[in-house]
Amino acid sequence: MTATLSETTLNAPVDVRFTAAGTPLAVRYDGRVWAVAAEPLHWFTRDSWWETRRTAARGSGDLVSIEHWRIQVRLGTSTSALRTFHLRRDPLSQQWVLESITDS
Repeated sequence: MTATLSETTLNAPVDVRFTAAGTPLAVRYDGRVWAVAAEPLHWFTRDSWWETRRTAARGSGDLVSIEHWRIQVRLGTSTSALRTFHLRRDPLSQQWVLESITDS
């Protein structure tokens, strides 16, 4: 028998609470608070600015760095099964987006 992962693509806006060190602590999604239960993974990718044709005034900031976090979470303080959230924040945005959820 082969185990398969179930992944749901959402692109839903979420609220993320961070520790003082800047790592995710909890995510509010769909009226529930999901607590981070394992060490998160953090990285950046680059926006394809030549396709989006975004322009900006000199000195307006970083227009190409897309921030990502992959976190394992569970509901509140429960012992529910872990789920993996992929969070994304686009350049110059303050809004985090829950890109996908994977059952892990």
